[in-house]
Amino acid sequence: MTAPLDLDDLVGRARDGQPRAVARLLSLVEDAHPRVAEIARALTPHTGRARIVGLTGPPGVGKSTSTSALLTALRAEGKRVGVLAIDPSSPFSGGALLGDRIRMTEHATDPGVFIRSMATRGHLGGLSWATPQAVRVLDAAGFDVVLIETVGVGQSEVDVVKLADTTVVLLAPGMGDGIQAAKAGVLEIADVFVVNKADRDGADATVHDLKQMISLARREIRGPSWRQPIVRTVAAKGEGVDDVVRALADHHDWLVAHDELGRRRVARARDEVEAIALRRLRAELADLRGGGRLAGVAERVVARELDPFAAADELIADLRG
Repeated sequence: MTAPLDLDDLVGRARDGQPRAVARLLSLVEDAHPRVAEIARALTPHTGRARIVGLTGPPGVGKSTSTSALLTALRAEGKRVGVLAIDPSSPFSGGALLGDRIRMTEHATDPGVFIRSMATRGHLGGLSWATPQAVRVLDAAGFDVVLIETVGVGQSEVDVVKLADTTVVLLAPGMGDGIQAAKAGVLEIADVFVVNKADRDGADATVHDLKQMISLARREIRGPSWRQPIVRTVAAKGEGVDDVVRALADHHDWLVAHDELGRRRVARARDEVEAIALRRLRAELADLRGGGRLAGVAERVVARELDPFAAADELIADLRG
């Protein structure tokens, strides 16, 4: 028999930094526990302090290595860091194909670090649907920085910009026409560019291409704007990582000075509320489908008694009750 969930005790222990409590809350939100709304209600008053940093980019650029190197640099500054590593889902279990036990093992015993792998579970855009709630858990647990490492799906991997205060896009030499191909996707969401594996041939050409792209984009911008820095790193050796940390701090200062941080967080809250509302509406529509109401109006559409818009209006009227 499962013990009843003492939510107040669990949230209290998570706020005290107890890893087991943090892990338990993350599992509850990822599994869409029936009390997930209560969890959000209990956590929300304790959030808003963490800086949220997203790391994204095409597969093979070294996102996990860069995340690990950033962890080391941020811990050297005394920051408590939480990591959400979004992994592809197993087609059999639905879980993450890569577990947190095999990621960033050098940080596993550091009490100032918490690393969690989360499965996309079929969600597109490089994140899991539960990521916003997971960020809330780590924020309320007192982590100074939350790093979100996306799954690495390429050009469509843009959901991270809806969650992060600062988005880092990683690239690597030898991508050929990768920059041009991704121009309309992940490159447009970058606040900081990182050219990793910069000790390889082609690094200068990659930096040059990025500078050209940034210059062209700025011609269309009026008024003050953030100019994305391009940082070279060799994350496997820890080279250039301190420059990335400085770029992150500079961007945060710019966000605060130009009141952009508040605007981004309002947009983040708006998107989250909309997603929750749509999820609940889909659940109610599923109830109508299960009760045969949806099939009934579909049959009337086929019989030309109703057009699809009128049928949708009837269903909406049913939902409004």
